[in-house]
Amino acid sequence: MARMAGRRALFAVPVLLVVTFGVFAVAAASPFDPVKAYTGTAGLTATQENLDQIRANLGVDQPLVTRWWNWLMSALQGDLGNSSVLRRPVAEVVGERIGWSALLAVTAFAVAILLGTALGVLAARRRGGWLDRCVSSAAYTLEAAPAFWLGLLAIWFFALELGVLPAGGLTDTASDVVTFGQVASHLVLPAAVLGISQLPWFFLYVRQGVADALDEDPVRGARARGLGEPTVLLGHALRSGMLPMLTLIGSRVPELITGALLVETVFSWPGIAAATVQAATSVDFPLLAALTVLATAAVLAGNLLSDVLYGLADPRVGFDG
Repeated sequence: MARMAGRRALFAVPVLLVVTFGVFAVAAASPFDPVKAYTGTAGLTATQENLDQIRANLGVDQPLVTRWWNWLMSALQGDLGNSSVLRRPVAEVVGERIGWSALLAVTAFAVAILLGTALGVLAARRRGGWLDRCVSSAAYTLEAAPAFWLGLLAIWFFALELGVLPAGGLTDTASDVVTFGQVASHLVLPAAVLGISQLPWFFLYVRQGVADALDEDPVRGARARGLGEPTVLLGHALRSGMLPMLTLIGSRVPELITGALLVETVFSWPGIAAATVQAATSVDFPLLAALTVLATAAVLAGNLLSDVLYGLADPRVGFDG
C-alpha cells in the first residue's frame, strides 16, 4: 500500500503543476481585466498611471510564466498570495470556507453510499419486484435531474410549503452564534439534495453487482449449506457485488465537487462556492489557482481511496503489483 501511495504521490506532482499552469494560461487569455475587477467603479475615473501602478502591484503586468513561477515558489513556502477581489490572504479565505464545504461533501457522500447500497441490495434480492422497478425508475430519472433544480424543489416543498426545515444559510436569521443544533438543521436539506443527486450511480452499481453475485457458484453454495438469507446477502453477495462500486468512488469526486458548488449557491451555504465564482469571473489568479489545486488534489485522493478500498475488499488485488 505504501509503495502504491508513493507512486500516486509522485504522479500527482506533474499533474498539479500542469493544472496550475493551465489556470494561469486560461486566466491570461481571458477577456476580463483583473485591474478593473479590483478597482470597481473607482477605476472609471482613475488615471492610466494609477491603473498601471495597480497592475504592477497585483503582478499582472508580468509575463505568464513569471506570474506562475512566482506564485508556485510562494505557494511551496506556504504563502498562497492575496486575493485581489476579496482583498484578503488566500489561505485565510480558503481556511474559513473549506471546512464547511468538506462537511457538506462528506455528509452527502455518506448519504449517497449508505442509502444507495441499502436500496441496491434490496432491489437485487427481488429483481423485477415492485421495489426494484420503483427505485430503478427513480434512479434513472434522478440521473438527468440537475442538482440546483433538486435544491430549488426541496426548498419549495420542505421550507416553504411544510416549513419543517430552513431554506438556507448556516444559522437562523435572528442568531449571531453558530451552534451544533442550528448547523445540523441547516445541513439537512443541502446534504440530502447533494447526496440524492449522487445516489443513482451507487444504487445501480450495487444492484447490478449484487444481482450478478447472487447467481455465482459461491453464493449458491452458501445457500445450499443452509446459511441464512441475511448472511448470504451481507456476508457473500454484498462483499462481491460492492467491488465495482468501490471503483466508482473516485470517479464521482469531480461530480461531487461540481454539485457541491451548485448546492452551496442555492442554499447559501458558506463554503467555497462563492469564492470560486468570484475568482473565476474576476480573474483572481492566486485564489483561482489555490481552489483549482484543492479540487485537483481531491480528485486524486478520491482515485487513491478507490484503489485502497478495492484492495482491502479483494485480497487477490496486490497493492504493489
